[in-house]
Amino acid sequence: MSARAAKGRAVVIASRLFVPEVSAGAFRLGALARGLRGRGAAVTVVTTTPPAHAPRVPDPIDVDVRRLPVLRDRGGNVRGYVQYASFDAPLLFRMLFRRWDAAVAESPPTTALVVRAAAALRRRRYVYYAADVWTDGVIAMGAAKPVVSLMRAMERAALRGAARILSVSAEVTERLVGLGADPRRIATIGNGIDTEVFSPDAVPPEPDERYFVYTGTMSEWQQPDVFIRAFGLIADEFPDLRLRFFGQGAVEGELRTLAERLVPGRVVFGGVVDPSRSAAWIRGAVAALVSIAPGIGYDFARPTKTYAAAACGTPVLFAGAEVGGALVRDAGLGEATAFDPEAVAAAMRRLLAEAASGESERLRSSRAGWAREHVSLTAVGDRAATAVLDVLSGGDEAAS
Repeated sequence: MSARAAKGRAVVIASRLFVPEVSAGAFRLGALARGLRGRGAAVTVVTTTPPAHAPRVPDPIDVDVRRLPVLRDRGGNVRGYVQYASFDAPLLFRMLFRRWDAAVAESPPTTALVVRAAAALRRRRYVYYAADVWTDGVIAMGAAKPVVSLMRAMERAALRGAARILSVSAEVTERLVGLGADPRRIATIGNGIDTEVFSPDAVPPEPDERYFVYTGTMSEWQQPDVFIRAFGLIADEFPDLRLRFFGQGAVEGELRTLAERLVPGRVVFGGVVDPSRSAAWIRGAVAALVSIAPGIGYDFARPTKTYAAAACGTPVLFAGAEVGGALVRDAGLGEATAFDPEAVAAAMRRLLAEAASGESERLRSSRAGWAREHVSLTAVGDRAATAVLDVLSGGDEAAS
């Protein structure tokens, strides 16, 4: 749909996450909102009050952002069934009593089901933004079979009711089709990073310090303890070297305990930082650490951390599942290793040698260029906006 045709059409985005929260989901939806506004649509975002640690920045002036308090876990995340319900329960009423022509529902599937009910009552259509597959996630967490069955049923209902489904990768698309999604309704739009914020122009906070950096979520799916264990194997060889972690997550406490036991005083946890600060730390690192634990249900993932590092021109050290590793190898973004401390330690040694020789700096421009060409978040937001507005022009029919 052209900008002229979209003018005056109203789109509502329903999500527990939105900028300024520091998460890949919030960034994706911010890009979608900008893409929709660029095409002339009126955009309302129904979301939550940011946590205390979120950067203090104003909401976009051309987007109507409606926020309400929500229950969060100890880390400030809307993560868990009770937390999801605290957003989903009032969402139906918030959707019913405002004007919109199409809606976009971000995960979890419970939110999509609420949006599906509102769409049915309002005789409107909705789009489901599938950044990952939640059924795989609950399986990976070792949930009981009844919980897995319930999640699978909810996710299938969310997919089948959507007029269009936005997928972040070919691998996610394949999993969605396996759950029963109609492939004709899936738009594989990719995933990306803000290449204006994450760029080689970022200024390192500690230019003389040697460190590896991990940014973002620390969860059961990443299991970033592999990097601390690997660091423990080489720490004596490189007494000036540090590990720096930024972000938070369910396993952060375990990581802190492990670090204090293996390499006391050598691993720094910096908490949640805004994107520009994260980019600066990535820019100055020997390499950025990225992991996906293999065999627990997320082997298809391509972490946004990889794109952030590439956009800064910083090498990636990826440990784990084959899809993420193949991305790093095929694009020449750094090192991809087995999910094993010894293998990771060997890759750390190689990357330290490349940094010392000047090889990493020589490749910085080409890696950043790859990111600008292939994983620009602006381009992803534009593709997502096109798919959403196509629904308003009758591109697909909603399922019964």
